[in-house]
Amino acid sequence: MATTVMSRFLEKTFNGSHRRDSVPDVGSRMKRIKEKKERPSFDSTYVIEHVIGSGGFGTVYAGHRKSDGALVAIKHVQKNRVMEWMETSGLRLNDASLDTLDLPSRIPMEIYLLYKLAHLSGIAHLLDFYEKQDSCVIVLERFSPCKDLFDHITEQGALDEATVRDYFRQIVTTMRDMHEAGVVHRDIKDENILLNTATGQLKIIDFGSGAELKDTPYTTFEGTRVYSPPEWIEKRSYQAVPAAVWSLGVLLYDMITGDIPFERDDQIVRGRINYRIHVSAEVRDLIGSCLTYDPAQRPTLNDILQHPFMNIHKQNSSQSCILNLDGLTTALTESTEAL
Repeated sequence: MATTVMSRFLEKTFNGSHRRDSVPDVGSRMKRIKEKKERPSFDSTYVIEHVIGSGGFGTVYAGHRKSDGALVAIKHVQKNRVMEWMETSGLRLNDASLDTLDLPSRIPMEIYLLYKLAHLSGIAHLLDFYEKQDSCVIVLERFSPCKDLFDHITEQGALDEATVRDYFRQIVTTMRDMHEAGVVHRDIKDENILLNTATGQLKIIDFGSGAELKDTPYTTFEGTRVYSPPEWIEKRSYQAVPAAVWSLGVLLYDMITGDIPFERDDQIVRGRINYRIHVSAEVRDLIGSCLTYDPAQRPTLNDILQHPFMNIHKQNSSQSCILNLDGLTTALTESTEAL
C-alpha cells in the first residue's frame, strides 16, 4: 500500500511539462503544440526508484530510463528554492541560441550552467529538464557503483596520499576547466563529489549554488559555511577563484586527515591548521598555501596542479630514470674494461 501511495505521489510530483510560455505567432504555436504532444512525458520516459539525497535544495531520487535502462538521478527542486533564474530569450550558448532548445522562457541558473559545461567529463551531465507549476525536475546521469566522498571518507577514514593526489588532481582539473568555461561552482565539498568506486573516476555534482564566473566580487554565498573563506566571514564579499581555492584547501585536508579543519567562524578567520595524524611536508605546504588568510596570496588552480605534492610520482619517475642511466653507464664501463 505504501509503495502504491508513494508511486502516485511521485507521478503527480514529476509529471510536468517542458514548456508553458506563450508564443505570439499562431503557426509557431501550432507547431509547438504538435511537438509537445510528440514529446514523451516524464512518467513515460523514466522510472523513479528510491531517495538518494535530500536537503535545502530539494530531493534527489535514483531512477532509470525506460528505453535503455540507463541510470539517472532525478532532482526535484521547488521553484521558491531556486537561487537565480536565467531568461532564455536571445541567450546564446557556445555560439548557438538557446531558443532552438525546448526550454521555458526562463530556467534555473543551474540548468544554464550545466548546458555550458556539457563538454566536460568531470561533472554529472544534464540529460533532461521538466517544469511544472511550482517545481523543476532535473534529470542527470548516474553511475554505479558510486558514493559521494563524504560517505567514502566516513567509511574509509583518512585516505592515503597517492589516492588523495589522484582524486585532487581530477577535482582541480575539472574546476579549472569549469572556470575556463565561465562557470564557478561555489559549493565544492566532499558531499558534492561522486566517486565511481570501480574506476576511481570523480564527478562534481550540484550546481544549485553556482554562478557565471566574473572578475568583480560576489556578495552572496549559498555554499557550505565550514568551507567558506575568511573574507566572506569578515567582509561578506569574495572573489571567485581565491574562494574556490580556499574550499579546495578544506577538501584536501578532509581527504588527507578524515575530517575538516574548521568548525566555527572564529576558527576559519584564525586559520590555524592542526594535524591529527602524520602527513607529508609536501601536502602540508599545499594545504597551508590554499588556506592562506590573504586571498591574493593563495595559489591559482594551475599553481596547485604544478605543486610538488601533485607531481611526486613524476619526480620519482625522473629519479628512477637517472638511477637507471647511471646503472647503464656503470655496466657499459665495466664491460669496456673487461674487453
